[in-house]
Parts: sequence; structure tokens; C-alpha cells
Amino acid sequence: MRRRFLAVTAVVAAVATLGSLYFGEIRGYPPCDLCWYQRICMYPLTVVLGVAALEDRAGTWKTALPLSGVGLLVAAYHVLIQATGSSGTTCGVGGGCGSVYWRGLGVFTIPRLSLVAFVLVTGGLLGVAALERRSA
Repeated sequence: MRRRFLAVTAVVAAVATLGSLYFGEIRGYPPCDLCWYQRICMYPLTVVLGVAALEDRAGTWKTALPLSGVGLLVAAYHVLIQATGSSGTTCGVGGGCGSVYWRGLGVFTIPRLSLVAFVLVTGGLLGVAALERRSA
């Protein structure tokens, strides 16, 4: 069960990483400063969680959870900026952190997708932590 949690979190991190690369490199949407911070948190999670899933290392949650938690907070703040329309909040790129370049299903924006990914990864890591503590 623990290995499944790790594998699912690794897949979520990999999809989020590939998604951000797709939006930035293929679609040409410039990442704002907050997007960069989210990438800084998500990209290493792809490798760390992938290796943890392959080697079934439960203790990896202690390394990955801080990255995921910080990324979750930044993504939540980014979503809040977009939701409130804080046009005064600007980053160093394009139209600022409140800009919406893409909408999926009429609800999702790029920061919202990031928030969903961080919530899933954080939830999976908390599940791994709970399973480790229960088996100890």
C-alpha cells in the first residue's frame, strides 16, 4: 500500500512537471514569479518520489513533505490572487501573477492545476507518513 501511495504521488508530480513544461515551452505562456517558485518545489518531487516508489522508501515523506507543503502554500496564494483579481499584484513577467493565460473546463487555470497537484502529492505523502507510523 505504501508503495502505491509513493507511485501515485510520483505520477502526479511527473504529470505536473510535464504540464508546466508544456504550457511554458510548447504553448509559450511565460511563467510568473509565483509559477517559478511552484516549479522549484514540484520538479525535484518528480525525481525524489520516483526513486522512493522504485525503492519503496517510506521515510522519503520527511524530505518530500516540506517541498510539497511550501508549493501548496504558494499555489494557494497564486489561486487567491487570481480569484480576487488583484491586479495590483505583479510579478516580473507579462501581465503579472493574476493573469489567466489558459482555462480548462471553464474552471481550471494553470495555478489551480498546480494547487490540485500539490494537494494530491501532499495528501499522498501524509498517507505514507500515517502508514509508516502505524507499522512502527
